Amino acid sequence: MKGLFTLSILLLMGFSIMAQDAADKINGTWLNAAATAKIQIYKTTSGHYAGKICWIKEPIDPETGKPKVDKRNPDKSKQTTPLLDLVILKAFSYDRESKGWQHGTIYDPKNGKDYSCKMELADDNSLKVRGYLGISLLGRTETWKRDIKK
Repeated sequence: MKGLFTLSILLLMGFSIMAQDAADKINGTWLNAAATAKIQIYKTTSGHYAGKICWIKEPIDPETGKPKVDKRNPDKSKQTTPLLDLVILKAFSYDRESKGWQHGTIYDPKNGKDYSCKMELADDNSLKVRGYLGISLLGRTETWKRDIKK
């Protein structure tokens, strides 16, 4: 009986580890669809997933000659925040059933707006990112590519 209990615990731990491995597959650096920025996705201390801009193809604003900032943010106090290291993906949780990351938001610094967002891996190196308003039908999907250059 003791052996059966131990086996049950080990199996449960194995399933938990496999689910965690699946959830963590999103971690890493991704090149956006336009190839103008790289986003580093990581697991937060709360257990959710987030992403920040870690590289910009053209980091200098041609009008000011200084690093680009979040000038379209509706919150005036944030309009001087540099785009580099700006967190644009927030609060995603992994859904084992759909095998995707859901209930998060994506911020678009081009227009200063936040959108509901969900993400799923098309394969190990392609991430489908869908931003939408209200319901998922009203939105846009982009495919990001994993940055595998070292």
